[in-house]
Amino acid sequence: MSSLSQSSNETAVSRLKRAFVAGIWATLISIAIGFSFKVWLASWVPKADLAIYHTVIDIISLSLILMTGFRSSMVVSYSQTRNDRDIINIFRYVLILVVLLTWGIILPYIKHKLAIDVEYLQLVGIIVSMGLKVYFTNLVAMYRLYEISNKVTWMEPLSLVLAFALCYYGLSMAPLGALFYATTLSSLIIAVFMYLRRRRQIATAPLAKVNLEPALKSFMKRSVTASLEAGSSILMIYITVLLTIRYFSVEELGDFQVVVRPVFTYMTLLFVFPIYRFVLPELAVCVRARDNEQIRAIKHWLYKLALIVSTSFFVVMLLGGDSLFRMLFPPQYHGAVPVLLHYAIFFIFLMLNGYQLAYIKAEGYFNASLLIRLAGIITLVGAFFLLRQLTANVVAVILALGCGYLMMYLIGALVERHIRRSRAQASPAVS
Repeated sequence: MSSLSQSSNETAVSRLKRAFVAGIWATLISIAIGFSFKVWLASWVPKADLAIYHTVIDIISLSLILMTGFRSSMVVSYSQTRNDRDIINIFRYVLILVVLLTWGIILPYIKHKLAIDVEYLQLVGIIVSMGLKVYFTNLVAMYRLYEISNKVTWMEPLSLVLAFALCYYGLSMAPLGALFYATTLSSLIIAVFMYLRRRRQIATAPLAKVNLEPALKSFMKRSVTASLEAGSSILMIYITVLLTIRYFSVEELGDFQVVVRPVFTYMTLLFVFPIYRFVLPELAVCVRARDNEQIRAIKHWLYKLALIVSTSFFVVMLLGGDSLFRMLFPPQYHGAVPVLLHYAIFFIFLMLNGYQLAYIKAEGYFNASLLIRLAGIITLVGAFFLLRQLTANVVAVILALGCGYLMMYLIGALVERHIRRSRAQASPAVS
């Protein structure tokens, strides 16, 4: 049983707070392990090798991240229909197709178009193992098995460290090759763990023919839209990488990939990703029950949390960022500090927009959430080329990204207000 389903008398916001806090602790352990590992690698692995590794993982992740978009539609559809058999089978067929397309299209793109010298077997292993991890991650999310999810949060970086130690020290591989093989092993270990733990609680049916009822057709439409939205979310980060590659030096790319990206990823995992993992399922239940009082309580709590977290992040970066990163990273990475300071300015909009999109999707407006993401991408690109006219500093990339998130927040606020007014006019409030 889900950790969020223990008491019918417990309010949605209290269940949410408990799960959110547990997720933060699990993520803090993950950050301690993962970030220490990245800092250690940065101290001796060539900067160019790390840039190649992170870029390859980014490209493959971008193709498979579309499947994580299924997660939100699986959560919402399962809470409404309880038809896990057909929902899972649809997801299986689509995931198999995406993995094959990634294998046939993305792999040659990396090898030949980008001319990145990575072994074929390494790329195939990463694609297949990441696909399996995405599959079991979505199932755990759909069934709201948060205890398993939180364990995976800290086990994932730990398994990567142990797998790298095996490949580099045990098998005497080169650092770059060891990183790629360790990523494959780590993903497989996590996938097997989720399979075994989930199977103890819930057994799923084997692959079978799907009966496409109207509710499942709606699920498919939502899934496609949610997948495009997830792809758009990652595309914003990928665009910043491409802009850095195109307009700035390898040194600045290394700063972004080795320092800025990990901090961005960890802050997102710590405070933004839990919104989709915990807040969305609770909002979906409250929306279905028309429990407007709990919806308001969740929003109030999350906005308060966002203000505290973002203010603390900015103050830390402003007053201690330079000395902190001088202590953690070699001198060649210190150029990342100004970029992170500007990122801290905009972080509050990531959290607030995370809530907005969760609420909008809980209400069933998946198309609106996609359009908000697309508006962010357009703003990012437009803002970058405008800022390029004013400065040649790499900070223009992160400022443009911040403008994209700001635009998403402003549009999200308008859409959220429209939905609330429409619901209020359609039916009386229920608490």
